[in-house]
Amino acid sequence: MFETVALHKLLLEAALPSGFESRVGDLLAELAAPFVDEVRRDPLGNVICHKKGDGDKIMLTAHCDLIGFLVTNIDEKGYLRFELVGGHMPAFLHRTPVRFANGVTGVIMCEKWAEESKKNISDLRVGALYIDIGAGSYEKAAQLVHIGDVAVFQGEPHVQNGMVITPYADDLIACVVLLQVMESLKKSPYDCWFVFTVQEEVGLRGAKTAAWGVHPDMGIAVDVCGTGDTPNTTAYCDVKLGKGATVKIKDGSLLCNPQVIAFLREAAERAGIPYQDEILLAGGTDAGAIQRTHGYILAGGVSIPTRNVHTPGEIYSLKDVEGAVAILKSALEG
Repeated sequence: MFETVALHKLLLEAALPSGFESRVGDLLAELAAPFVDEVRRDPLGNVICHKKGDGDKIMLTAHCDLIGFLVTNIDEKGYLRFELVGGHMPAFLHRTPVRFANGVTGVIMCEKWAEESKKNISDLRVGALYIDIGAGSYEKAAQLVHIGDVAVFQGEPHVQNGMVITPYADDLIACVVLLQVMESLKKSPYDCWFVFTVQEEVGLRGAKTAAWGVHPDMGIAVDVCGTGDTPNTTAYCDVKLGKGATVKIKDGSLLCNPQVIAFLREAAERAGIPYQDEILLAGGTDAGAIQRTHGYILAGGVSIPTRNVHTPGEIYSLKDVEGAVAILKSALEG
């Protein structure tokens, strides 16, 4: 049985930013293989898992790429300049520990922080930031890190009172959900496809190619969503940690098809599973790319409420993860 936090930690050790998903993709393919009839990779790198059935094709997706950092320059003192991979707020990055694929660690720092901190912090730009790996010279740094190498937030999941504090709930916890659904689903009237997509954080790219290849009748993106249960955020949305996974109504990339919304709500209600309605005002998910493929595909989403999205300290509830698995399993069981 896949244990949620242990599996999240295992994926976290393998995952890297968009464009560098091969390592975590290999792991996901290995973990999924016992529970499906076929696992394959498409040319872009999506891991496509097929549990064969006679009914309509339903495709569930969870993206396995992370936001991160790509080294663009090493200066004479061994400091690393970098570009952002995916959506970051540079103001949140000062003094953040990072890890490279080869195990090298560093910390993001800001030039002239005393001056920058007196300005509007939202005006901070990535050009003012650098990564310190303690090298001291170009020669020593170049032995450890190369231009084009990528880094991610350093850290691992910690459990407190049923909540998990971690980097990269987005979207590794959704990958955990897909694996748990695969493992628990014994029979379905549908032809079930589970896809771990790549390059979501840089434009929903993997979902587009996967949807073209699979051509499902319905696509359901499993992702995280923001919450409205922290100070000064209640006007943003009504979603709360621990009150259930969400059924998506809209996000920045799509208006969900009413048929899909009803399908997921009915699945939750049939199984007696609490859920929340989700309206995500900003940001998109794989569902947006799926919907606009092959003319039009029915698309929607199930999300895990998560605080502090796109920071090293994301927080989610284990109860909500269980709820997401239960809703999706109920939906696929028909």
